[in-house]
Amino acid sequence: MNRLKEDLNYLEEILEQAKLTGIDFLAQLEKLSTSPLAGEVKPSKDLPEGGGALDALQLFKAYYQQLITASSGPRYWGFVTGGSTPAALMGDWLCSVFDQNPQSVSLNGDISAHIEHETIKLMRRLFNLPDSFNGSFVSGATLSNFTGLAVARQWAGEQLQHNIAADGMLPGIKVLSANPHSSVLKSLAMLGFGRNQLVQVKSKPNTESIDLDDLESLLAMYQDSPIILSASAGTVNTSDFDDLLAITQLKKQYKFWLHIDAAFGGFAACTPKYAGLLKGWEVADSITIDGHKWMNVPYDSAIAFVRHEHQNLQIQTFQNSNAPYLGNPATNFSFASTVPENSRRLRALPAWFSLIAYGREGFKEIAENSIQLAQQFGDFIAQSENFELLVPVKLNTVCFTLKHKKEQVDLYLDTLNKLGKVYLTPTVYGGQRCIRAAFVNWRTSEKDLEIAEEAMQQAYNTCFKA
Repeated sequence: MNRLKEDLNYLEEILEQAKLTGIDFLAQLEKLSTSPLAGEVKPSKDLPEGGGALDALQLFKAYYQQLITASSGPRYWGFVTGGSTPAALMGDWLCSVFDQNPQSVSLNGDISAHIEHETIKLMRRLFNLPDSFNGSFVSGATLSNFTGLAVARQWAGEQLQHNIAADGMLPGIKVLSANPHSSVLKSLAMLGFGRNQLVQVKSKPNTESIDLDDLESLLAMYQDSPIILSASAGTVNTSDFDDLLAITQLKKQYKFWLHIDAAFGGFAACTPKYAGLLKGWEVADSITIDGHKWMNVPYDSAIAFVRHEHQNLQIQTFQNSNAPYLGNPATNFSFASTVPENSRRLRALPAWFSLIAYGREGFKEIAENSIQLAQQFGDFIAQSENFELLVPVKLNTVCFTLKHKKEQVDLYLDTLNKLGKVYLTPTVYGGQRCIRAAFVNWRTSEKDLEIAEEAMQQAYNTCFKA
């Protein structure tokens, strides 16, 4: 305990050193490698007696810091990875300082749950969603999809007069989707549906969006069974959106739960030009939004929206039924009864700071900058002698391949990524191995396009013209 007391006495110095370490990293972010450096990761020592926080910081710098990549920087275009805006970073640091576990205003006796409620309200305003949606912060899109689909499962059981959360899974429930994100399939596995039980809906030709005729035929075929439809608002490869407005029209004829995975595509609502892609999503039953993508808040942050009319089903699914010390969810709302986690960070705080600091106009600028850069990068690919654009750029992702060396995509990507100037990831589109780039980071600029394009040509020459 003496070491702990000593650290407490020097807390200001400890936090100052942590701040300086962070500032140094962020100042170099645009110059750091986007790929792991070729260096040995030193094994940790045996558990030491303990030299205090500053000693631990020095060991961290010596062992690990130089190997951390610029995955939060402007040229990390793999996956769909945002960075951290200054306001979001401030909120995240304070989140750790305050160290709250938001559950219920009346039960906790603190303000953290109220902050989450207020942040959810601001998120609804940002996306022009009605107040008929409740929302909860979870760790990422996987848990958000899991949450929406878990409540959907409870709804499906109710259609069969069965409480699945209490009495277990039932066969016969149909889950439909065309091009679901891997986290949807992972959720189906965790929820007991099984990945292989997904009913595949056809895609429209040359897109990743739902073929509405095929969807309607499946809805008619399975209309005697509870149906859950997982729709996409921004697919991974091509940023395709299912026709949400047409799907909501089908809800007038067929009974099904509509879950929309809008992990990054939901932020199209911030842009006048692309907001129409989300028309109709206001009547969904559940929606996934990811904060650590286009919102540019630190990992881990996502929002699960579920319609208020389904709140009882949500509580049935996630309540702590044998924990009276957590209160009665029927009379005292608790986030612990609406999401999988009981213990939760105040994840809403970085989002609250971001929303207050930058507002609708700020997120419009972030989204429009990303879209414009994606289109410029798509133009570079289309005009290149070495690369082939596989599908027109529709939002913020670019899907392409090698024009003359399609079978060498993995070799090329390995060579490119090792340069450390830009990071791209492989994918499969139309049955062929290809490459994708995702633009979501608020720092990315036209200068980054120039650096990336030069590195791409260098890697091509190294692979094929040496």
